[in-house]
Order: sequence, then C-alpha cells, then structure tokens
Amino acid sequence: MILPLLVPLALEAVLGASAHLPLPVALAAGGAIGIFVLAFTARERGRSRHA
Repeated sequence: MILPLLVPLALEAVLGASAHLPLPVALAAGGAIGIFVLAFTARERGRSRHA
C-alpha cells in the first residue's frame, strides 16, 4: 500500500540525479523504474481479480 507512495519519491531522486548522469544511464534508470511500475501494476491487478 505504501509502495505507490514511494515510487514517485524514487522517480524524483532519479530525475534529480539524472541532471548529473550521462543520457544512456538516465534512460536505463528510467526504463528500470517503468518496468518496475508495470510489474507492480500487473501483480496488483492479478491480486484484485483473485480476491
């Protein structure tokens, strides 16, 4: 339940740090966060359908 609140904070930290990172590293970090959010969404949707 608290995880959706932590994801924007993590995204903010990555975006703030991305100003000092090379573009490929920033894009890879953004992609990793996107994949995590998609996996979390899929897991939560599966849980709500089975409950």
